[in-house]
Amino acid sequence: METRREAEATVVIVDDEEMVLESLATYLGLETDWRVVTFTSARAALAHLATADADVVISDFLMPEMDGIAFLARVRALRPEVPRVILTGYADKENAIKAINEVGLYQYLEKPWNNDDLRLVVRNGIEKKRLIDQLAAKVREVSAAHGELESLQQEILRASAPAPREVPSLARTR
Repeated sequence: METRREAEATVVIVDDEEMVLESLATYLGLETDWRVVTFTSARAALAHLATADADVVISDFLMPEMDGIAFLARVRALRPEVPRVILTGYADKENAIKAINEVGLYQYLEKPWNNDDLRLVVRNGIEKKRLIDQLAAKVREVSAAHGELESLQQEILRASAPAPREVPSLARTR
């Protein structure tokens, strides 16, 4: 059962193969209420992410324009809070480790993927993003409250400070 926030989630998928994009978008469209936005171009996806939020980004590993690691590294720089998933047909553990280390990869999925695993990974990524967003909002609230408390403290200190007294002049008169 999807929560309201989860149902409003946006999943961005980048793969140079239209058939893969259509398969993923159709499956997620039928099984979830998530908004799925697909791109065959990593550059087009980056342009989209520069102006639109996403809850999870999934990228193919091997693409002609830019490989998945380079793309997800740029996504990380642009939107570090968004979980990043790499999807590949190559069971290359060395590149998986490289992707995890270099781009803070959230998950690594192999083609052909298991639909239930894919949905679970995306759902957990959406939940992670939701929790990160909630934490950021709480940090902003605490920072604002801290600023207000500092202002109040300064007002109290000014109000409780003794009023300056006039010191009689000790100047000699002749």
